[in-house]
Amino acid sequence: MSLDNRPVYTGGCQCGAVRFRVEGALGDASVCHCRMCQKASGNFYLPLVSVRGAGLDWTRSEPKRFRSSNAALRGFCAECGTPLTFEATDGVALAIAAFDHPEEIAPTTQWGVEAKLPYVDHVHELPGEETMADVSSASYLADLVSYQHPDHDTEQWPPEERS
Repeated sequence: MSLDNRPVYTGGCQCGAVRFRVEGALGDASVCHCRMCQKASGNFYLPLVSVRGAGLDWTRSEPKRFRSSNAALRGFCAECGTPLTFEATDGVALAIAAFDHPEEIAPTTQWGVEAKLPYVDHVHELPGEETMADVSSASYLADLVSYQHPDHDTEQWPPEERS
């Protein structure tokens, strides 16, 4: 919470070159299945939350933008490619997974369902395993060092030394 008791949310891209802070209540959270959102995210759908009415500040750099249509810009990190924004005349929406705590933002509706991929509704039925359950990759995973930005603000990024 901010000093005036407004909620505060932070987030950014995977490399840390772009960071944001949202102060105030978030708007509608949704997933969009339209083909444009599929391509913009490189995924089955794009989870977004509106920040219209809240204060959005870019605290480290700003996204590069691509005009994906006559009605919208898509913001992304120019360094690592993380999708960050959908920007239209009615406001800005941020990618939910780009927030430091995406588990706090649950979508409440779906858009563009005419383009929904036919298997999306059944993904939850697939067998699930924890990452370290892949025994053939366990040694590789045990030595893995992530260079992704942590899920919190940092004074500087990247750190001066990386192993």
